[in-house]
Amino acid sequence: VDEINENPSMLPNVSLGFHIYDSYYDSKMTYRNTLDLIFKSRHFVPNYRCGIQKNVIGVIGGLSSDTSCSCFHLETFGFCFFQISYGSFEPAINDGTKFPSFYRMVPNEDLQYQGIIQLLLHFRWKWVGLITLANEAGERFLQTIEPMLFKNGICSAFTESVKPKIHYNSNLLEMVDIKVLSPSFTTSKANAILLHGGSRFSIWLSSALIIMDLQKKINVNIRMLHGAISFAIHSKEIHNFQDFLRSVYPHWTETDGFIQDFWEDAFSCSLPNATLSTSNNHMCTGEEMLESLSAPFFEMSMTGHSYSIYNAVYALAHALNRMHLAAVIRESRDAGGRLSPQYLHSFLQRISFNNSAGDEITLNEYGELAAGFDITNLVTFPNNSYVRIKVGRLDPQAPPGKELSINEDRIKWNRRFTKVPPLSLCNANCHPGYGKKKKEGEKFCCYDCDPCPEGMISNEKDMETCVSCPADQYANSGQDLCIPKIPNFLAFDENLAIVSTSSVLLFSLITILVLGIFIKHHNTAIVIANNRSLTYGLLISLLLCFLSSLLFIGKPNMVTCLLRQTAFGIVFSVALSSILAKTILVVLAFMATKPGSNMRKWVGKELAYSIVFSCSIVQVLICVLWLATSPPFPDVDMHSMTEEIIFQCNEGSVSMFYCVLGYMGFLATISFMVAFLARKLPDTFNEAKFITFSMLVFCSVWLSFIPTYLSTRGKYMVAVEIFSIFASGAGLLLTQRKV
Repeated sequence: VDEINENPSMLPNVSLGFHIYDSYYDSKMTYRNTLDLIFKSRHFVPNYRCGIQKNVIGVIGGLSSDTSCSCFHLETFGFCFFQISYGSFEPAINDGTKFPSFYRMVPNEDLQYQGIIQLLLHFRWKWVGLITLANEAGERFLQTIEPMLFKNGICSAFTESVKPKIHYNSNLLEMVDIKVLSPSFTTSKANAILLHGGSRFSIWLSSALIIMDLQKKINVNIRMLHGAISFAIHSKEIHNFQDFLRSVYPHWTETDGFIQDFWEDAFSCSLPNATLSTSNNHMCTGEEMLESLSAPFFEMSMTGHSYSIYNAVYALAHALNRMHLAAVIRESRDAGGRLSPQYLHSFLQRISFNNSAGDEITLNEYGELAAGFDITNLVTFPNNSYVRIKVGRLDPQAPPGKELSINEDRIKWNRRFTKVPPLSLCNANCHPGYGKKKKEGEKFCCYDCDPCPEGMISNEKDMETCVSCPADQYANSGQDLCIPKIPNFLAFDENLAIVSTSSVLLFSLITILVLGIFIKHHNTAIVIANNRSLTYGLLISLLLCFLSSLLFIGKPNMVTCLLRQTAFGIVFSVALSSILAKTILVVLAFMATKPGSNMRKWVGKELAYSIVFSCSIVQVLICVLWLATSPPFPDVDMHSMTEEIIFQCNEGSVSMFYCVLGYMGFLATISFMVAFLARKLPDTFNEAKFITFSMLVFCSVWLSFIPTYLSTRGKYMVAVEIFSIFASGAGLLLTQRKV
């Protein structure tokens, strides 16, 4: 008020005054004082000496809903004035239709609820006690905060609604009833306790702690609240404010009874002109210093509520100043010369200014201050004094997820905590490798820790559930880490591949040598008797069979996958067809030697070529149909083996794959049967015995191949097929041993 009255640019020729009333937290007293404010005259009006007539246009105050509503009810009887709150209120009071002349120099309380949840989540406090007043405001607080806690996975360890009894007697012990203090406050294992209440609750709690310490009922005092974190109304230090406080003395004004009473109480002394009798033994000098008082008695820094009052006074002054500049003050006065408050409404609605601390003061469409909250930390000292340190900010204008900012390095935690930040959980955190298992009959924040199932991990403390590793990774033995799987395919540099490649070269060399011998002796009787052309075809197809096994080595790709089974199936079918043709020709040759036989005309190269072509073309058609409908393709199997990724050729159509094998088995069976029937035919050049043995080896290999193939995975499955090709190819090569 002094600053405004001394500022020549604001409200020239107009002086602001004020009246101070105390509601005593009682709605009846609020009614009485409000009526007294309107109708009676008081002389305590600093800097206002223009008579006893009062021109009240606004009320600044109200920390609780019952006292504020008492003022609002007078509005319904035609007594109009503005009320600006410097405390936090329930949403119902912010109803613009019921209370159009109500404004708040604090943010909406919903923002504070959101900040509480963000603060609990920031420190991972999941087991929280709730203490609030047993009134409408406390009930509304619980109805609002408990669903928010549940939604964010936070449980209430206990919920207590207390109804403090405050009697305004001279005896402190009679003033505060400590019996209503919940034992949960001191016995709960929850390290995080959320206290919610107005100034009355704060006074009661502080007084109760002092009395309980005096009575030694329990060892508790203000130091129990050391480390408490609070959401406070945002404030900044006002320029020259501490100089102003240092200038305050009892002789500051003769009519300022508040200063005199406070001075005597704070410094335990008596003023010479005291109107009330005191029990203090010594007289005040008048030169005591306010800054020597500890925090429970007086704070030299401006509190959040004082800062809100400061801004509220300036808001009214700026609105009046704009009315003055708009030249509507004269028109807005009533017949008695008083300023009519309703004209001020349109100017106060859209008020926006920068205060002396540099903060922008703006009211939103709901009449609330568009600002955030300070986060403060209470630090106590052995003499039961304390300081409040700003450690963070709740800023609704910040980007989503960044509204809450905390400097943990500035926080002083309660001394009983061995670990900081402290934990507040129903039970100890689950270690990595364990997941939560709900305890029957208890809240969801209480759980047991069970080891993760096989193949699943938890890599952080207190994870809700174990999670599966990605398909290309597997869980380690501690089940707290996913390890990349090792690629599995028959690489050329592996021992198994080297052995296979060496075998391919060996069998190919043997086949080439045998073919070379046949070519060298192609005109001999034994080569001619073994059907030279079929022998050449058989040896060349066997050579290709051995070489086709190289397609199974290395990382699968589209080309190798398309050629692996089809090339192997076709060349083996040609080899088996050649064996069958040779066997049939042997049988026909012996039958043609019988007198009167007409089988002589069937013995010749044309029949042999026809058998090889017709039997081979069937396999070719099967392979073409396979490639046309569902061809093989490169694939990755991440699930068959725990620690490895199998790079393989997916056969596409499994039925077509077994058709290829089945047809080869059919040719081998026919060849075996024909050779078995012709094994005892007498002749020096009879190959039937060797063909029978070779077909027996061939059939045995591929019959054992199927169960072995299906029971293996990865590169070992490929190695089984390569071995089967070698074994069966070597068996067919034995048919030429007769040479």
